[in-house]
Amino acid sequence: MKKLLFQFDTDTHPSVFDTVVGYDGGADHVIGYAGLTPENITGLVEGAIFTRAPKDKKNTAIFIGGSNMETGQKLLTAVQQCFFPGFQVSIMLDSNGSNTTAAAAVAKLATSSSLIGKKAVILAGTGPVGQRAAAMLAQEGAEVSITARTIERAITACNNIKTRFNVDVTPIEAFDNRARGLAIEDAHIVLATGATGVELLSLEQWQDNSNIELIADANATPPLGIGGTDMMDKGTLRHGKIIWGAIGFGVLKLALHRACIAKLFEGNTQVLDAENIFALAKEMA
Repeated sequence: MKKLLFQFDTDTHPSVFDTVVGYDGGADHVIGYAGLTPENITGLVEGAIFTRAPKDKKNTAIFIGGSNMETGQKLLTAVQQCFFPGFQVSIMLDSNGSNTTAAAAVAKLATSSSLIGKKAVILAGTGPVGQRAAAMLAQEGAEVSITARTIERAITACNNIKTRFNVDVTPIEAFDNRARGLAIEDAHIVLATGATGVELLSLEQWQDNSNIELIADANATPPLGIGGTDMMDKGTLRHGKIIWGAIGFGVLKLALHRACIAKLFEGNTQVLDAENIFALAKEMA
């Protein structure tokens, strides 16, 4: 019985990255569909849940991807609404790699130091990775803030996090490097999750900050999000701070993504989202 992974993508084209990891995670075939919405998903889901006997349904799984987390979350809900007892398959949500990337970053930070009671600032944290990381840090006991160019965007992201995870995150408006430097003055943990090729902080803004203990940067495209770090940093000590670069914790991200794909085929009732993906990341870290 072939292991079939149906890749439901909300973007114009199915992600090549997600396709490759789908195969590396153990799928025999990855079948990608693009431009999916809650309104056009029903027929595809029915094709997945009606075609195999109950004992064989574990060999069919669904992966939801795409660049927009909010859209992916809605698609996850729509897919689940098509399920009913005896007719469902396992499903994973990882829009823009948000769950696996955030889980890997926070899990690695947690291996370096206790997160409980620490002040964490996520720079440019309104995107999928930033929001997921904020929730995970808060659930680990950190006092979390996220920055955005406008306070409105920061507030919207914090409200989304509160609605989804029931944790409180503080919004900060930080339009430029100077404002971001001020935002991290009292921080113990700094995580950058901004757009590729944009430096959010310079070396001079963090190297002499005695409060900062941990730094992680999710950007692997030069210039990095945090100047003076290296994408290959794996708990590297720089200026008295422990640094995790995008490739440094990316090894865990890829291993986690593959492990989640393999886990989908262990049974037909699993739903892999932020909470259980993060739990697995902590085990693997």
